[in-house]
Amino acid sequence: MCGVVTMMQVMLVGASGLVGGQVLSQLLLEDTVARVVAPTRRPLETVHAKLLNPVVDFDALPLDAGWWNVDSVICALGSTMKQAGSREAFRRVDHDYPLQVARHALVHGALSYALNSAAGADPASRLFYSRVKGDLERDLQTLGYVSLTLVRPGLIDGPRSELRTAEHFAGIALRALAPVLPRRLRVNPAERVASALVDAALQARPGTHVVAAQTLAA
Repeated sequence: MCGVVTMMQVMLVGASGLVGGQVLSQLLLEDTVARVVAPTRRPLETVHAKLLNPVVDFDALPLDAGWWNVDSVICALGSTMKQAGSREAFRRVDHDYPLQVARHALVHGALSYALNSAAGADPASRLFYSRVKGDLERDLQTLGYVSLTLVRPGLIDGPRSELRTAEHFAGIALRALAPVLPRRLRVNPAERVASALVDAALQARPGTHVVAAQTLAA
């Protein structure tokens, strides 16, 4: 699947988050997207003719559901250590669930997968967060997707439903210093991260591609 494909069906996981919400809005406005499948743990507030929002348990995904039949997958699913409560729970949300979705969608014919990963993702990292992200990137590359895009933002800027104190104050500092900071250290607006994911899903360029934080900077 190379080049823009008309009337695509796209799966979005993580639609209730900051980046996922931006991705959903952009996909619903795309003329080339016929349907957006957004499985979530709780129903989304968004209602749209293009949107299919199955409510699922990510620990027991329905493997034979018809809505797995999509062209591309965008994964914006992720947590924080505070939200997850433990390393085991964090890894389950940020590694196991995205990988399970990738496997199931591939079996049903998906050719493209775009992941919202993180700057510094590295399976050899000493940082647990970066190591989990790196493990996921590595494991996704073994599946055989025609097109795989790894978007690696730094600090993501945008209105969140919950306050992340450290990120909030870091964002204020980085925005103030933006004129003198190198692009790789600047904040990455959520809408730019979302646009990179949507572009990757719709263009579905063959091969593995990395979108670095500096290309997403404000």
